[in-house]
Amino acid sequence: MLGFRPLIGFVSTVAWSGLLAAGATALDVQDGSFTASDGVNIHYLEAGQGSPVVLVHGYTGTAEGNWFLNGVAEALAENHRVVALDCRGHGKSDKPHDPEKYGPQMARDVLELMDHLDIVKAHVHGYSMGGFIVPQLLTMSPDRFITASYGGSGVPEVEEKYKSQVPADARGPDPQEAEAMSKLRRMPHRDEKALSAVRQYPWKPDERGGIDLSTIEMPVLAINGEFDRPNARTHRMQRELDDFTAVVLPGKSHLTAIMAGYMPQLYVDSLVEFIDKHDP
Repeated sequence: MLGFRPLIGFVSTVAWSGLLAAGATALDVQDGSFTASDGVNIHYLEAGQGSPVVLVHGYTGTAEGNWFLNGVAEALAENHRVVALDCRGHGKSDKPHDPEKYGPQMARDVLELMDHLDIVKAHVHGYSMGGFIVPQLLTMSPDRFITASYGGSGVPEVEEKYKSQVPADARGPDPQEAEAMSKLRRMPHRDEKALSAVRQYPWKPDERGGIDLSTIEMPVLAINGEFDRPNARTHRMQRELDDFTAVVLPGKSHLTAIMAGYMPQLYVDSLVEFIDKHDP
């Protein structure tokens, strides 16, 4: 069982038309879906034009809540074609209750979505659970990605001799964390059986986020809150990757780094700058 942390999703049931009417965004957002190779229906949102950026949300999150309500999609869509899926088990996608329907298939959903939209190569950014999916994508089809970036996640040390070298991470209260968590707990009904199935997939040792970083040639970014173990998440990446950038969000936790209303502009600016800098 994986220790995915809960993310935003409490706004995911708000009608998209209502958000537009409220002025939350001026984006022309396209709403679509496709059927994955195993028969599961996957919902996605799309906006903007230019080189593609695929966004993968966190556990309990949605494409809308994780990327559109906090301004990430809007900022990226100024120069890019933004595609954000509701991962299976989440949002408007199908929600199987069988754990075998999750695991690596969640990464294959991303590749199949790219095929569905005729996207040959893209930038990819994943938050939390989405950041766990990113290395699977780089293992499955590294030639399909221009850059890879992580939020609220990374690739931790696995060898004991290096674990002891990781600098201690800051410990301290994020004064907004309790408020953010309270909102999260009031989120509308979810399919708890599906969310449980996501966590219960029986990962094989070679599937559990194992990745040979020496094979990664593309630029990589990781954005983490100060109180979300940034050193533990990125020490190995800084040690092994040739082109790696780490950004730490002062005073932010796992929830407040990304949740609308708490997310710092530094997150958005760092991601946009990184992708624009490495756009072909």
